Amino acid sequence: MIDVYNLGDGRAAAWVGPAGLTDAALLAPMAGVTDLGMRRAAWRFGATLAFSEMVAGEALLDGDEEARLRAEGEGVGLHAAQLVGCEPRAMAEAARRLEAAGARLIDVNMGCPARRVAGALAGAALMRDLDGAARLVETVAAAVDTPVSVKMRLGWDESTINAPELARRVVAAGATMVTVHARTRRQFYQGRADWRAVAAVVAAVRVPVVVNGDCLSLDDARAMLAASGARAVMIGRAAIGAPWLVGMIARGLRTGAPAAPPPMSERRDAALAHLDSLVGAMGRRAGLRHARKHLSAYAEKAGARPALRAALVTVEAAEAARALLERVFAEAEEREAA
Repeated sequence: MIDVYNLGDGRAAAWVGPAGLTDAALLAPMAGVTDLGMRRAAWRFGATLAFSEMVAGEALLDGDEEARLRAEGEGVGLHAAQLVGCEPRAMAEAARRLEAAGARLIDVNMGCPARRVAGALAGAALMRDLDGAARLVETVAAAVDTPVSVKMRLGWDESTINAPELARRVVAAGATMVTVHARTRRQFYQGRADWRAVAAVVAAVRVPVVVNGDCLSLDDARAMLAASGARAVMIGRAAIGAPWLVGMIARGLRTGAPAAPPPMSERRDAALAHLDSLVGAMGRRAGLRHARKHLSAYAEKAGARPALRAALVTVEAAEAARALLERVFAEAEEREAA
């Protein structure tokens, strides 16, 4: 078993090591969002870790092309891949394949609230079967040398807040880190995340705990760590169109300095590289179709006019998308210089 405290990368050591953990900020795994291009951008801008989209274990074993693309990690530095499923043997074999392909950390999804996932007894549904959840982690952890972590929610609903007990069980089964999205499955993404509730998980286990949910800024990250006692924060939706946010927060936590976004020129280059990555991996039509939501988000975060954002959502050619992005950031630079 590889020691989780010696993963061999400076940024990873900052959060899994015995000290200095409060400088850590991780990019959350988000289905349909944290593709390889976004993870590369987050890593270049200083994210401690950038997790893949959740990869369905059985789909990966069946040779599904979409699952293969989601599992790629080239150029991300330390490749952290998330698996979703409920059948231990299939998940173990999928974990072996991810490890062979270069994954250095494998996360088991026990928090996805989507009906198609929970309805298949995976994701957040595992919080209703603690024995099964523990068997799943034990089987996966025994199958690989790579450290295994678990991402969960507070519970299925307000009457079953069982994250501390689930955390105890999965750590006993071999998990080396726990991330808690501070909402229940019933909440989906509604209401405010309850960061204080994560403190019970921190008290329950002796491995690093990461707090997730509603981290929009450096001030939020500091408040999350103070309220929960967690060792790191995980940033999700706020990083869409702003993959630099994760590294920006990591630096702010480490240095205590105010967090400042990169210049528009670097943001433009990141957006263009992200577009190129998707087109290269998925083809011109499918890649552009997948990229549109990212491009619109990049434009929104740059303060683009609504007409330009709308054009990026409906653009039909990669060359036109590049031209629109160039225009978005040129106008943003003009506004900054005025």
